Amino acid sequence: MIQFEEITNKNIWKVCDLEPFEEQKNFVAENVQSLAEAYATRNEGNNALPLAVYNDDDLIGFIMIGKGTVGNPDESDLIKENYCFWRLMIDKKFQGQGLGKQTMDAAMALIRTFPFGKAKKVWLSYEPENNRAREIYQKYGFVENGEMCGNEIVAVYEL
Repeated sequence: MIQFEEITNKNIWKVCDLEPFEEQKNFVAENVQSLAEAYATRNEGNNALPLAVYNDDDLIGFIMIGKGTVGNPDESDLIKENYCFWRLMIDKKFQGQGLGKQTMDAAMALIRTFPFGKAKKVWLSYEPENNRAREIYQKYGFVENGEMCGNEIVAVYEL
């Protein structure tokens, strides 16, 4: 069963050691970078929730959700007012076992508790050439809305 745990001194270095397959590394930030972003975002009074992903007792991945602005002047209302599925990373040893979908289900259940306040949507973004991510997210119900976040395509899920 998928469970989330806060990042602590107990698991931080194990989370930082998780990694995707070599061909996926251009599509996802390293977990240490994501943790630094979460720290900076929280220090500025904004919302970021980095979590270790466990399947029973096995550490299998990392997610990070957020809500609202991170201070980019080009942010749309979608970005400013809604939840973001900021990171999803399943370690290469655990991919292909359905754990990514289970992690998405658990993360959506968490988001629906509205830990940072009410919202109507969840958005995420991915590189245009990351066809695997596009297929996974579209199959889950995310719909591209024509927006870009930097060089990445934005897709939206209605809560």
